[in-house]
Amino acid sequence: MNSVGHNREMMELDVDRLCLGKTDRFDLWATFLNEIEAKVVAEIGVFRGLFAAAMLERCPSIETYYMIDPWRHLDDWNKPANVSDAKFDAIMSEALERTNFAASRVKVLRGRTQDVVGQIADQSLDFAYIDADHSLRGITIDLQLILPKIRPDGSIGWGDFSPNVWQHAKQYEPSLVFPYAIYFAEAMKLRVSALGFNQFLMHFRDESQPVFCDHTGRYPSATVLAALEGAHRAKRRGGVVRSLKRVLDRL
Repeated sequence: MNSVGHNREMMELDVDRLCLGKTDRFDLWATFLNEIEAKVVAEIGVFRGLFAAAMLERCPSIETYYMIDPWRHLDDWNKPANVSDAKFDAIMSEALERTNFAASRVKVLRGRTQDVVGQIADQSLDFAYIDADHSLRGITIDLQLILPKIRPDGSIGWGDFSPNVWQHAKQYEPSLVFPYAIYFAEAMKLRVSALGFNQFLMHFRDESQPVFCDHTGRYPSATVLAALEGAHRAKRRGGVVRSLKRVLDRL
């Protein structure tokens, strides 16, 4: 890996490139990981292994890929993906089968982040991708615990960086990856770059750099109030669309 200063300069170029011409989040992150020649990567929230398999297949520089996931029912996780232990056993088997072609490069850490992250050496990761518990509690724990594992010139990526906090029905916890990640970055002297496909890149920054760089134009304000208002507008638009569809169906 290059020096921290050079990597920051390169990172800016990569972020601009990441925002153009990509077909999905797999294409986006594979391009990035190949650009930085990532060798040691961790993923928190593997689920069925789709992202892990894509990165292992498309990024030959990866030598070690930590797959972190409890793959079990959690009594304190109020999200629709919190299924039974039996279903999680099947989901884990699917993830392992999907990544079996790269088994020699994979290290499976089955458990919650706080239970297994100690098995990763400090400042050893070139990149960590988080797509796990998007509740406020979950993102706080995952970011706090994974940051010491990142190299000084490394970075963190995340999925579901959505302006709408209500990704699920109202009986479930809201998803607060946005704007919490920005507040975390401000506290830890990091930078967050909003990318396409509801993804963000978090990396170390110079003091002269802004905390948040929006390459999408979808995040005019980084306040909780704006996120809640954005969710309300999205719900209202959805109601209008459904009403219009019912009218058209009657025609």
